[in-house]
Amino acid sequence: MSKMWSGRFKQGAAKLLDEFNASLPFDKLLYKEDIEGSMAHATMLGAQGILTQEEARILCEGLAKVREEIEAGEFEFVIEDEDIHMAVEKRLTELVGDVGGKLHTARSRNDQVALDFRLYVLRSNRALIGHLDALIQTLLAIAKEHTQTLMPGMTHLQHAQPINFGFHLLAYMYMFKRDIERFEESYKRNNLLPLGCAALAGTPHLVDRQLTAKLLGFEGVTPNCLDTVSDRDFALEILFNIATMMMHISRLSEELILWSSSEFRFVTFSDEYSTGSSIMPQKKNPDVPELLRGKSGRVYGNLMGLLTVLKGLPLAYNKDMQEDKEGVFDSVQTATISLQILTAAMATLTINTDKMLSACKVGHLSATDLADYLVRSCNIPFREAHHITGRAVARAEEIGCDVSELSFKELVSIDGRIKEDVLGCLPLEASMNARSSEGGTATKRTLEQLSHMETWLKEREA
Repeated sequence: MSKMWSGRFKQGAAKLLDEFNASLPFDKLLYKEDIEGSMAHATMLGAQGILTQEEARILCEGLAKVREEIEAGEFEFVIEDEDIHMAVEKRLTELVGDVGGKLHTARSRNDQVALDFRLYVLRSNRALIGHLDALIQTLLAIAKEHTQTLMPGMTHLQHAQPINFGFHLLAYMYMFKRDIERFEESYKRNNLLPLGCAALAGTPHLVDRQLTAKLLGFEGVTPNCLDTVSDRDFALEILFNIATMMMHISRLSEELILWSSSEFRFVTFSDEYSTGSSIMPQKKNPDVPELLRGKSGRVYGNLMGLLTVLKGLPLAYNKDMQEDKEGVFDSVQTATISLQILTAAMATLTINTDKMLSACKVGHLSATDLADYLVRSCNIPFREAHHITGRAVARAEEIGCDVSELSFKELVSIDGRIKEDVLGCLPLEASMNARSSEGGTATKRTLEQLSHMETWLKEREA
């Protein structure tokens, strides 16, 4: 089969080259963006008099027909067409005749693919933002119910200080908020039209790039054509943003796995989002968060793969850049289903508040409150207060209780400067609510953070 670019060649392409060179098996995913971009390009060519208005109309109607065929499953994708751009143009020419050959006037596959891919990435940015919104809304609804639910806050995976469960979920909400902001900033930075740059240096045809940008919803046009056709920063950005988001998801997943274990039992997954064992009938496995945790490595690999492809490329376009799409497609698909299933699993999660409270009574979580009391009420230097508290913890260990359960008699025997009002600061709830600095875990501060998150979500919807 003769290629559209084969005019100077005397021999046809080897079948092995067709298989190695073609991107059609995966870039056919871009058919909507390719046809939309071509329709805008044809419209601009007609408006500029580069084509007649009738030719532009014929091209747009033909492209719409090609799109209908693809969406109806009637379009035959042939590997010899190499990519979605050639496949669409070939079928268009079959439908409308020789005028189909005029569509490629004033453009190259270099700026054409840059357009298609950029449109896909920008739209994926918006879609992922929507899924992140839904996840935050779900976490927000859970957190509002648990602003007084005590759980052990940890450092080094050891019990540290009592916090409330809503406060813990807010930490993840703020991570996902930053993810949304990264996607939004990336969208704004990259919302520029590449088309009109042609192969690398622009085109002698009197094109109107601003008109094409307006037709396609871009905020403006890229300023330098040499940079434009070789730029894949927008693809790297979405890969980085997804990788960071999946890291946040993986951290939450790790905690969900721990919390659902027999040792913790803080949460219980619904049967809808759990799996069983092929040999042990009693098992209920947290496969959803385990898979989410594992998929972070997959998207990290996609980011590193594209960085490696691009790192040594001279200007402008090089065929290496055909390797830019599959990793992005895979990461977008992975991120989409990951957000969807995490949201669904969280919405059906059972929170075992009694188990969280029981865990708070292990590990002397209000020990810091005793040290703070000694500093605040007894005017004892913190380092000395630290040592006194350490002796109190050792005494609690000796008699088999939590430091919050020590009697005043026991406490005053450790240091005579301790007064009876110490008993007011050691209960777990008092300890949690004592951490009332801005951003802290106290219920009133947790409610402030929830209100801030709700306001931010509503402002984005407006």
